[in-house]
Amino acid sequence: MHIGIIGTGSIVETFIDAANMLSGITITAIYSRNNESDRVNSLADKYQIPLIYDDLDLMLQNPKIDFIYIASPNSLHYPQSLKALEAGKHVICEKPFTSTAKEAAHLLDVAKAKGLMLFEGIATIHMPNFRLIQENLHKIGTLRIIQLNYSQYSSRYDAFLTGQTPNVFNPAFSGGCLQDINIYNVHFMLAMFGQPRDYTYFPNLHENGIDTSGVLIMQYPGFTAALTGAKDTYSENFAYIQGEKGYIHVKNGAHGCSEIHIDIRGEESCILNLQPEKNRLFYELEVFRRISTQKDFETCYKLAQYSVDVVRLVENARKKAGVYFAADHD
Repeated sequence: MHIGIIGTGSIVETFIDAANMLSGITITAIYSRNNESDRVNSLADKYQIPLIYDDLDLMLQNPKIDFIYIASPNSLHYPQSLKALEAGKHVICEKPFTSTAKEAAHLLDVAKAKGLMLFEGIATIHMPNFRLIQENLHKIGTLRIIQLNYSQYSSRYDAFLTGQTPNVFNPAFSGGCLQDINIYNVHFMLAMFGQPRDYTYFPNLHENGIDTSGVLIMQYPGFTAALTGAKDTYSENFAYIQGEKGYIHVKNGAHGCSEIHIDIRGEESCILNLQPEKNRLFYELEVFRRISTQKDFETCYKLAQYSVDVVRLVENARKKAGVYFAADHD
């Protein structure tokens, strides 16, 4: 995998660190609209990335690059993924996959038509501890209540309060809490339990229409889940899966599945952890590399279809709650 990167945010550095831990993955180039910026040059120097582009079309024309990793503002995920696919490149697109289900489905159609791989960069569902939770669910008996909380006071929230509009709080850039942070909890639920029977989002809305925090309630046959996400407050992050015989506590929440505590009523509790590597992107890249090496398009497209389903739920939930993006009108 010879990867060209779009974006220079903090997640890019985590991605590069993860890529450098795995054989068969090379970071070949990085794109920024301003290749003289300190950030892109700093990344290129630190990680010895040989090529810097300020023209995306030129990077996509490089025959040595076969994968494009997209870590740009949310609203750019669809057009940049589409451009990369049309240029014959495989794509890894950061979460949230796209702004709308229509966009996500179109990307998958294009990938299939061109015989290209398309992945959403969502670490949670590829983690060993996520599978560990699945394997131990039966121990806690009939499920009744699930509580997920991922709350992280945004470094851009203070600027937002002063009247600025950072991308992450801008409807034009498909920002907001559900899309940007609570999306991890949504992935956890859908990958673990499938589609809910019903769901409703209760957001805290800013006057510009964006959700700065909120709670998504999902109803399943026999149990209810409350998914809390916040960019305007902070909290200890957690996930609790409660059954009639006991509970599973996911330390630090669904975001990283860092450690699993299982407590069965009347029996001893235990702590499980199969993730020695702290870089949360390591595990997803390991999966993507295996799928790519084996040319396992069936698994690739199954994962991509799952991402389309996630986008559809999130889109429906936010629209019912009155949260709209510029992409909704395209």
